[in-house]
Amino acid sequence: MQEAFLHYVWQFNKFETSKLKTKTGEAITLLDNGQPNANGGPDFFNAQLEIDGQMWAGNVEIHIKSSDWYVHNHEMDAAYDNVILHVVFEHDTDIFRKDNSIIPTLELRNLIHHNVLKNYQKLVMSSHKWINCELDFDEVDDFVISNWLERLYIERLERKSGAIENLLNTSKNDWESVLFKLLAKNFGLKVNGDAFFSMANSFDYTIVRKVQTQPLQLEALFFGQSGLLDSNVENGYFQNLSKEYHFIKQKFNLSNDEVIPLQFFRLRPPNFPTIRLSQLAMLYHQHANLFAKLMTVQSIEEIYELFQVSTSEFWQRHFTFEKASRDSRKSLTKSFIDLLLINTVIPLRFCYLKHHGKHASEWCLLMAQKIASEQNAIIKAFNNLKPVSDSALSSQALIQLKTEYCDKNRCMSCAIGNSLLTR
Repeated sequence: MQEAFLHYVWQFNKFETSKLKTKTGEAITLLDNGQPNANGGPDFFNAQLEIDGQMWAGNVEIHIKSSDWYVHNHEMDAAYDNVILHVVFEHDTDIFRKDNSIIPTLELRNLIHHNVLKNYQKLVMSSHKWINCELDFDEVDDFVISNWLERLYIERLERKSGAIENLLNTSKNDWESVLFKLLAKNFGLKVNGDAFFSMANSFDYTIVRKVQTQPLQLEALFFGQSGLLDSNVENGYFQNLSKEYHFIKQKFNLSNDEVIPLQFFRLRPPNFPTIRLSQLAMLYHQHANLFAKLMTVQSIEEIYELFQVSTSEFWQRHFTFEKASRDSRKSLTKSFIDLLLINTVIPLRFCYLKHHGKHASEWCLLMAQKIASEQNAIIKAFNNLKPVSDSALSSQALIQLKTEYCDKNRCMSCAIGNSLLTR
């Protein structure tokens, strides 16, 4: 049994509340169960109750066993001095205050509503281990799932905001620089995301501003810092890039010693780092002040238009420096732009609006609902239980659900788990 289950039982009165008694026989009358405490200290604040006719106001602590009080060293913590009731599933020892008075204990073992306890045991003791509720997931009301997924999506944006805020601090509050680093990481996708990110971190963003009017210099900066110009290739484009990079490296005193090496292995040619770096360079060549533009657009169509970029001319006929290929315009695809929206644009705008004290969720929810659902193992598995992912909002929310709730057995903190308990 988890303490979280007892928290749920106590908070929502999922137990027989009439004729309650402490383990020493005093009658208990509940007036207010208190407010859940998500921080350190007792589990519920500001509870109100009567014990043997005397009014008490204070805090409530909850454990599986009474002896857990000592396991958690609460007797040494002054924050627990004003606990007025110890709520446990099983009472196995008396608990004392510092003045040696007994803290009243309520044992719930025989008081929890039978259907709630039965459903909880079914939920957490399931032998089906992908998620605890997989046998019952398809029976959950669509309204419950829809509302919960919307909340989970905002929760996921909040989590991403924390990482963006950290990046903003290290970037001297330069939002354009933060955007560049996030875009670089996402242009690299899973295989080269860290390498692209390390490349973007290897020089100050002011250099991009200084050279972005010259596409060859911008490509030279990205290719050179990524280590793609370390060899010697006999073609004019490569030689020109090398020359420009040598000039830029000397002028700005650049180093790429900390840049992670790029990978080509098992990548489809359109995702080769050469193609993605050229597309990234052309994006910044075409759009000065890209961050400002992305923070003011209102429609998803405007965003798609901003990202309508392709590689420079050389890469229309190449995937690598050495070998020519069939001529093709290598533009960003809609599905790739969707990934940039999901992982960069929407989280960054959410964080930016929050940072400036503005309502952030409405626009983000609207945009996420207009983007197609991602397709990965988590989304496919949920959809096999019940078709629930029809947009990026729901697919991102399902990832949050699986990683932050299902995998951590946080069923009591989940609206879906709660709904299954009270069937």
